[in-house]
Amino acid sequence: NFITYLEKHRSRIVNYAYYQAEQLCSIGSGAVESAIKQIGARIKISGAQWNVDSVNHILSIRCAYLNGLLAI
Repeated sequence: NFITYLEKHRSRIVNYAYYQAEQLCSIGSGAVESAIKQIGARIKISGAQWNVDSVNHILSIRCAYLNGLLAI
């Protein structure tokens, strides 16, 4: 069953050895999970008032900045 699964999903399985050898990116999810926790903590600051529109706007600006699409 396992071999059949691998053959069926071969195109979707990430080649981690390649990415690690090329040092293209980290293969762990720790950095993403940490960032999500930080964002969640900041949104829940006591006395802060957020709504869905403002949170989405701030997150889109933050993503643009981190991707080098916005110079501040």
